[in-house]
Amino acid sequence: MLVLVMRYSRVTSDTPFYASTAVLMSELTKFTICLFITAKTSATEHKRLSVRHICNDILGGDSWKILIPAGLYTIQNNLQYTAVTLLDAATFQVTYQLKILTTALCAVMMLGTRLSTQQWLSLVALTLGVILVQIPADRSNTAGSMLSATDPSQLLGLMSVFVACVLSGLAGVYFEKVLKGSRKSIWVRNAQLALFSIMPALFGVLIVDGPDIRQNGFFYGYTAWTWGAIACQAMGGLIVSVVVKYADNILKGFATSISIIVSCVASVWIFGFHISPLFLAGAALVIYATYIYGRSEHRRKSAAEVLPVTADDSEQHGQPVVAIGRQSQDDEGIPMVSIHGDAKDTELKLQ
Repeated sequence: MLVLVMRYSRVTSDTPFYASTAVLMSELTKFTICLFITAKTSATEHKRLSVRHICNDILGGDSWKILIPAGLYTIQNNLQYTAVTLLDAATFQVTYQLKILTTALCAVMMLGTRLSTQQWLSLVALTLGVILVQIPADRSNTAGSMLSATDPSQLLGLMSVFVACVLSGLAGVYFEKVLKGSRKSIWVRNAQLALFSIMPALFGVLIVDGPDIRQNGFFYGYTAWTWGAIACQAMGGLIVSVVVKYADNILKGFATSISIIVSCVASVWIFGFHISPLFLAGAALVIYATYIYGRSEHRRKSAAEVLPVTADDSEQHGQPVVAIGRQSQDDEGIPMVSIHGDAKDTELKLQ
């Protein structure tokens, strides 16, 4: 929905709005929503509404650590507007899934995350799928195909998507690192993220589009679709954070797959986009890779929730459990550890 509304808001008006102002309005909207929920939660906990408690929650402690992902997310949001202006919605949606690859690589390098063989293969399939999507539909004329592939606007759009994916991976992994060990609620963290994103967003408004805004006004080129894009971007960021906290990677994978399909179908109907066999194959490969990666991640987290088995747990159930260091692999290459005790033997898959 976000990609379609953003794309439509950029191509339907003869006077395009300034993307920096839309990003700023989106962050202001997110901060207002999160501040309201944080204030309501604080009032319930402390039996009264206290401005001091709210300020301490949002600005106190390690809140300064949110400055880095806030700046990265702000740049990423601006690049999204640039990319969706230069690329059709379907190509943008599929190519943007490279953020799974960049996030995985950042997690390996920054958090020491270990990926299974299945996850690495899914990342390779994801990359191949994105490459297939970029191949021109009509390759009968080689010169024409090369001209299309080297179109400056197309290249700028693809570069914007790639940089946005890299920033998304860096910001997401860093934000995850900050959240580990933190007891602050998800709404407080989102309020911090939105508040600290307002500053770089305002910097973009003043520096990038400042002269034009002073001449034409802040809301120059705004339409109902512009406000729709702002609302979708604000609500989308909050929904993603809730999904990350309460849902699993399989559900996120299904949501991503559905969004790609909807974007492709809607692009044909609204923008007259032509789906070539190569695009269809690439999109299918991206959807499959997304699902496989999410399923492997779900298994890894499920195994982490089961292990380790402590002595207190065994004593509580009255049966000692001893983990023997024998490992094997299942038919998918996932490591398994046999757990033996007085109860029946079990095998746990590890990733």
